Amino acid sequence: MGRFLREIWSVVWPLYKVMVPMLLLVKVLELLGVIDWLGWLLAPVTELLGLPASAGLIWATALLTNIYGGMAVFVNLSAFESWSVAQVTVLGLMLLIGHNLPVEGRIAQLAGVRLSYTLLLRIGGGLLLAGLLNQIYQFGGWLQQPAKLFWKPEIADSSLTSWAVAQLQGLGWILLIVAALLLLLKVLKKLHIERLISWMLRPLLRMMGIGRQATSMALIGVTLGLAYGGGLLIREAKAGHLSDSDVFSSITLLGLCHSLIEDTLLILLLGADLSGVLWFRLLLALCVVAVINRLFIWMMKSKRAHWVFLNQKP
Repeated sequence: MGRFLREIWSVVWPLYKVMVPMLLLVKVLELLGVIDWLGWLLAPVTELLGLPASAGLIWATALLTNIYGGMAVFVNLSAFESWSVAQVTVLGLMLLIGHNLPVEGRIAQLAGVRLSYTLLLRIGGGLLLAGLLNQIYQFGGWLQQPAKLFWKPEIADSSLTSWAVAQLQGLGWILLIVAALLLLLKVLKKLHIERLISWMLRPLLRMMGIGRQATSMALIGVTLGLAYGGGLLIREAKAGHLSDSDVFSSITLLGLCHSLIEDTLLILLLGADLSGVLWFRLLLALCVVAVINRLFIWMMKSKRAHWVFLNQKP
């Protein structure tokens, strides 16, 4: 039992060391008005994607906080604007790819991936895929009907005390979920189910450059979230159980496509369509990761991998 508790703490403690300072920093930035400034900066970009100017503020909030923050801003602003299903879906794709960057960018950094690469992947990738999705919807004239909002949150207490309590609750849930995940992994290994899952997914994972040792962590991140999959990747990478290619490809996949269950359901509540926020996102993420993995292999051979990966030397 003591060994299992130490194993849980070995995953949770690195996450806490990242999350607590970043949560405090983001709150300070929010109080200083940095989110509003970033929203103003992004407004012209989101308008090029066929979205209202307010999408800049919505995405800026999500980039620095989380999806819930972006959703709350959307609910408040959408009452005064008209959004089509296509527009909400395009915005939803951006929120799914680019959110909570101070925390999740630092987690990726601890796993060995440079912060500059993470920002380029998630902001640039979010804009690129959203732009492509918008062109597809415009070309076919699809999903142009008015969006229907299915989520109306209660008015939250904006005090610092309420914020602090909410963050502590979130940290507590992380501890419980990590403990449950580690226990599940032990059961799957004991029953040899993990080996079966790895064998079934081997062709797809090989295409993306993800080896058998990283399969469980990648699947956890894709289904439940980057913090959980990333936390396990950090532990395995530091223990020397994963290759640099495994870590890089897994983090790249999780950057574009993580928390497929919870986050996708949240965005659907805003009136988005499943075609863009799940199927398009998943398909394009797999293709992009396959291409980037081959580029990373070339960079390792040509001694350029240090541009994107901290463990590689020039």
